[in-house]
Amino acid sequence: MSLAALSLAALVLALVVSCVSPINIGVLAIVLAWVVGVYFGGMRVEQVLAGFPVPLFLTLAGVTLMFAQAQGNGTLDRVAQRAVRMCRGIAGVIPMMFFVMTAALSSSGPGNIAATALMAPLGMAAAGRYGIPPFLMAMMIAMGASAGSVSPIAPTGIIVNQLVAKMGLPDARWTIYANNLLAHALVGFSGYLLLGGARLLGSAGARMPAFAAAPAGRFADMTVATDAAPVTPAGTRSEPFDWRHRFTLVMIAALIVGAVAFNLNVGMGAFAGALLLTLTRAADERAAFKSMPWNVIVMVTGVTTLVALLEKTGGMELFTTFLSNLSTPATVTAVTAFFTGAVSIYSSTTGVVLPAFLPIAPRLVEHIGGSTAMAVVSSMVVGGHLVDVSPLSTLGALCLAAAPAGSDTRRLFNQLLAWGLSMTIVAALVCWVMFGLL
Repeated sequence: MSLAALSLAALVLALVVSCVSPINIGVLAIVLAWVVGVYFGGMRVEQVLAGFPVPLFLTLAGVTLMFAQAQGNGTLDRVAQRAVRMCRGIAGVIPMMFFVMTAALSSSGPGNIAATALMAPLGMAAAGRYGIPPFLMAMMIAMGASAGSVSPIAPTGIIVNQLVAKMGLPDARWTIYANNLLAHALVGFSGYLLLGGARLLGSAGARMPAFAAAPAGRFADMTVATDAAPVTPAGTRSEPFDWRHRFTLVMIAALIVGAVAFNLNVGMGAFAGALLLTLTRAADERAAFKSMPWNVIVMVTGVTTLVALLEKTGGMELFTTFLSNLSTPATVTAVTAFFTGAVSIYSSTTGVVLPAFLPIAPRLVEHIGGSTAMAVVSSMVVGGHLVDVSPLSTLGALCLAAAPAGSDTRRLFNQLLAWGLSMTIVAALVCWVMFGLL
């Protein structure tokens, strides 16, 4: 077996084990990267460790620390109370509101990862307080972030448009953005309503539903029970803000403004905000460190390390060859969406999948005919982003990291993974209709 095939097999093994075992996939992925890279590939340990995503680690650590402080001192709970009051006590409106807010923030410049990092703690806190299923809230936040991810002023949109320009294709930055936004809105709101959102919309006031107890990892588990216990109604008096909460909100607002207006690194800005909260004694740093989701951080960074090895050994090229052999003029949009989605489940859409797949679009269309390069590009963009709710992707991991206290995070992990996997099929169908038939 070639080194490329072996590294790809290692990644498949890690994914399978993560579905059937409580082992942290990040730990397993790091060990597999070490074994395959050093003992089968003849690499130095330093070469394998070069794939460890230091910027991603710092972003996750900084943001989760700052928002753990905001959660610990009660700021997020108070914000969640007021956000729910805006929705007039209808629990089902709250996740939809967060979809719109996250999509707007993602589109405005910081991109999908930063938008999710900023909005997930707020949304998941609201879900925990008002009995909204964590899965539904996580899905809407992550889908909203992906909906705005290819805005011409967002990082992913800039990368996509630069790649398209190098292909010699006409400027279609707003078309690509609109296509991606429309696809995510259609799939996100449809999935939300089918998996429990419609029932939440019919439950207002003191009868806000809670998550139904059921075995994890099946789509049936994502629905919402109608016989839920009542929780605090949105119309009750909200807890007041004191100076600690106001200062914490100032730090959060400064981070958002810095990311949107001044291209501030979100991770570094979050560390600075956390330091100021500690120095002013507005939050307890020790308690925040203890509540940080270290298992999720290891999970995401470990898988990214293994994916980096896959790139070095040529495993990604196996997908490209396979893709060209499977496509036909009638199915090229569906096939490209499916495979970009399949890779994006465990890899970075922005950093790995789109740079690897988009350049082959003109050659693929030239080889098989019957389509346009822009249709294939849009299919790759939509397919790569629809699956990013998966906890193996950064967006899903950030939502998982922000899960409210007392949540069954293993169950939430399985639900997000099931949704992400299903999106490979959904993306294929949506792209076949939007960019093939229409």
